[in-house]
Amino acid sequence: MLMLPIVPSPLEKTSAEMLGFPLLLDLVASYASTPVGRAWVQALKPTTDAAWAQSEQQHVEEIRRLLVTGGSFDFHGLFDPTPYLEQATIPGAMLAADEIRALVILVERVAAWQKLILGIPGNAGENLGGPLTEVQRLSEPLQQGRFNHLLSAVEGKIEPDGSIADTASPELGRIRRQMERQQRHIEESLRTTLRRMGESGSLQEELITIRGERFVIPVKAEWKRRIPGVVHGASSSGQTVFVEPLETIEQNNELQRLLEEEQAEIQRILAEITRAIATHAEAIATGAAILAEVESLFARARFAAEFSCVAPVFSPSTAAAKISLEAARHPLLEKRLRATGGRVVPLDLELGMEARQLIVSGPNTGGKTVALKTVGLLALMAQSGIPIPAEAALLPVFDAVLADIGDTQSIEQNLSTFSAHITRLDQIAQQATDASLVLLDELGSATDPEEGAALAAAIAEHFLRLRAWCLISTHHTSLKVYAANTVGVQNASAGFDEQTLAPTYQIRIGVPGASAGINIAQRIGLNTEIIASARQRLGSQTEEVSRFLDHLHVDLLAVSNERNQLRLREQEVARERNRLEVEGRNEQRLKVRALEDKLVSLLKDFDYQVKEMLRGIEDRGLQQKVGKDAERRMAKLRREFREQFDMTVVAHQSGADQGDTNAQPHIVREVNVGDTVKLRSLGKAAVVQRQVDAENFEVTAGIMKMRVRRDDIAEVLASASQRQQATSPLESARRKGISVSLHHPDTAISMEINVIGHTVDEATDAIEKFLDRAFLDGLPRIRIVHGSGLGVLRKALRAYLKSHPHVAGLSEPPQNEGGAGATVVELRQ
Repeated sequence: MLMLPIVPSPLEKTSAEMLGFPLLLDLVASYASTPVGRAWVQALKPTTDAAWAQSEQQHVEEIRRLLVTGGSFDFHGLFDPTPYLEQATIPGAMLAADEIRALVILVERVAAWQKLILGIPGNAGENLGGPLTEVQRLSEPLQQGRFNHLLSAVEGKIEPDGSIADTASPELGRIRRQMERQQRHIEESLRTTLRRMGESGSLQEELITIRGERFVIPVKAEWKRRIPGVVHGASSSGQTVFVEPLETIEQNNELQRLLEEEQAEIQRILAEITRAIATHAEAIATGAAILAEVESLFARARFAAEFSCVAPVFSPSTAAAKISLEAARHPLLEKRLRATGGRVVPLDLELGMEARQLIVSGPNTGGKTVALKTVGLLALMAQSGIPIPAEAALLPVFDAVLADIGDTQSIEQNLSTFSAHITRLDQIAQQATDASLVLLDELGSATDPEEGAALAAAIAEHFLRLRAWCLISTHHTSLKVYAANTVGVQNASAGFDEQTLAPTYQIRIGVPGASAGINIAQRIGLNTEIIASARQRLGSQTEEVSRFLDHLHVDLLAVSNERNQLRLREQEVARERNRLEVEGRNEQRLKVRALEDKLVSLLKDFDYQVKEMLRGIEDRGLQQKVGKDAERRMAKLRREFREQFDMTVVAHQSGADQGDTNAQPHIVREVNVGDTVKLRSLGKAAVVQRQVDAENFEVTAGIMKMRVRRDDIAEVLASASQRQQATSPLESARRKGISVSLHHPDTAISMEINVIGHTVDEATDAIEKFLDRAFLDGLPRIRIVHGSGLGVLRKALRAYLKSHPHVAGLSEPPQNEGGAGATVVELRQ
């Protein structure tokens, strides 16, 4: 199969089989729906190319966000089209109808994905939890595949069952209509013969059948000579023969001729479609390959969602390299435990430049081997572009993942368990570098304990000098002492409940674990006399070490419980803080809504006062002129009030108005001596007599003289050189105590909007906003470009515009200015 991933710089030295990586790929592949998607996943390999691995992780994360927001895609019909495309490109070749239909379904799927992913705008990232940049970049080559011509050339020509439709060509339709007429003539002729022969009893049964594509009638064998015609075989019993009467022979011949014409036309149609496919062969192959990779991303994203996975972060450099796993889990073990109602105990692990080697000790069945396998498998997953089951993960990019885990005895090679281990360790020692991950299970076992311990310490020291990342599980006390006394090495223990003598499967960093073999044997039920004898034979030093480790684990458990309680208190405080913040925001939202209602009411009242003032103007022409001017000014006033109100709310919510007068539009910044100002506290006008300091002024209001602060000045009604009365609706608004500011409309506003390609709802929303802006800025007319097409968008928009209050009339521009593809809208003035 040619549609498989091209993994750059794949790891050549891995223990993938030993760590269960092929089984993991099978698990991830099970989330794909087509053989192509499953094969793509199963062909993944770990790589040393950090950029590729990180890019794959980003791809999966984007698809996962798409799934979380309800997005989906049907990959039904995806297959490897290479054989069909190679055949199609051979001159004179012709694909079969079912082969063409399979390719058409594939092209439709590619086109559907192209429309889905490339149609998502960049600003849609907020709804998707972030942009789909990487997936869109992966799908960019699909823009080169113009499948519209191909799909239109095939549309309606091939039926779902693979047959060629009557409408595939006018000639085929004509031939088939003639065939139907010819069949009816033959059937009528045979029915006449049936009625005639039925009276004589020579027929086996009164029906018409087909033999060798010729219409015949069944006749009793003894009567076959009484019916002139051609015999086309007999039944298996020999009692019935199938006769083609003489009068229908010529009619059947004509039908055969039409059948040959039909087949010739079908072959012509198939050849024509095959040539069209050949011209798009490269684009189809590219689209299929991209769709196969996309399905692998969907499979990995579904796996990630099912197992609560995260995208790992790769260490930026060797100097800052680090292994950090939070709540990591072995996915294959988790799947198995889920089936039985169990759960995986998460693994927390951290290794850095200070300590690259970890010695894990503790009881049997305590989780040491699982911990080693988890780290190794997750490293392979991370470098293969597969999210890993953990809450957080930071990993180096390993150049090899090497493991010696389990019983490697080989009967074929005449190797004992110990010899097989040593052979494997020698291979690992030769292959490992300072960028390798080495996992050694039960190091120094299967031989004399003292010699095994010495050998284990020497092997561990070799990998320490090599500065390889190394995790070693052991029962040897000497290795625990080695870890405690050696710089760059850390101890770790597999969890063990001292009360129940049962493993907890938790790994604690920084303290060695006790093997507790005698305690476990006692729990299992070994003879008490044997247990007592074993304790007597146990050396005093070993017993003291074991007792010390037991007490240390108890203390660690108490510290861990206290830490968990503290974490719970912190979470409770955080929840309470969030609750109070939500209540505060809700209360603030209610206050803002109340202010908005007051603002709307105030504007309505002012609008009413303006209209009442207009009714008092007796001159009709002057009334209309002033009314239009007032309407425009009211529209500006509403817009300015809304903008100022919104800016004030945003500034207050964000804290931007604290100590910044520029972010406080309600505070008047420029006040001069002699200005007439409006006071908030009195609701009256006053004249500024002098400025006391930066924030205080002395003013007179009638006979009263007082000192006021700057924030008590609502607005400057008139400067010292401008004391005239307001004559516009805006000045009337100021008399009512409404603080407003003017700005000039954008003189460069466009008079045209283009909504080609929009849906009716999208176009209506865009045009409504454009109409409001154009009306407020006093434009006499605008031009809407909607395209011709089927006319659906044009009809819907024109129906909407006819009832719009800003629209005075509609017209269609001349052909050289757009014709039916545009609409000119005259605005009310």
